[in-house]
Amino acid sequence: MKKILSFFFCSLFATTFSMAQDNPVKKKKEIVDMSNRPNDHFMLQLGYTTWAGKPDTITTSGLSKSFNAYFMFDFPFKTNPKLSMAFGPGIATDHMLFTKTHVGIKDNTPTFQFTNQSDTNNFKKTKLATVYLEAPIEFRFSADPATGNGFKWAVGVKVGTLLNAHTRNTKFQSKTGTSINDYVMKEASKRFFNKTRISAMARVGMGHFSVFGSYQFTTLLKDGLGPEVRPYSIGLTLSGL
Repeated sequence: MKKILSFFFCSLFATTFSMAQDNPVKKKKEIVDMSNRPNDHFMLQLGYTTWAGKPDTITTSGLSKSFNAYFMFDFPFKTNPKLSMAFGPGIATDHMLFTKTHVGIKDNTPTFQFTNQSDTNNFKKTKLATVYLEAPIEFRFSADPATGNGFKWAVGVKVGTLLNAHTRNTKFQSKTGTSINDYVMKEASKRFFNKTRISAMARVGMGHFSVFGSYQFTTLLKDGLGPEVRPYSIGLTLSGL
């Protein structure tokens, strides 16, 4: 009996050892703690803006600017936390500057007129501002998603609707530059403008700072109501939280 039991236990040990060799223990997949992952919820952008397709008859001046502010919802991929999709609402503004130019935003004309007035009395500075409610959608990459301090890039599109369009004219002067009246004239109208705009966007950077670029696919003005210009911007993005 002892010999039989000894043979049984020896056989069982040998079988178990053989199975252990054939079926090594699999390493558990490392789980990254994403509970404190920075999601770049807030994005502030300040950039230089101009118009593609602007005719030579339109005289711009100074540093035309764009300012955008967005609140984004970020959704990381379960299969790869370095990748995510983000979307959210925001406000985007463009401020184009002109000199000695009448920007006929409220003129009773069939088309939007930009009239050079350098040979007559004119406003020294005119700003054309547009304000949009926008919804960006981004595909994001973060090299260090746990801290958000590494290399980042994002590409996407923005869909917006026009909220306001207005001009601000300052420093009325003669054609020789002599001041006539230092008053400010403001006018507002959305009649000539496309109500919807669609833009492509991209940004690349490190940590909370990145360089962005955007290009508007749709024309600024309605078809047949003015020059076929498309705004584009280049600038800096501050993101966080």
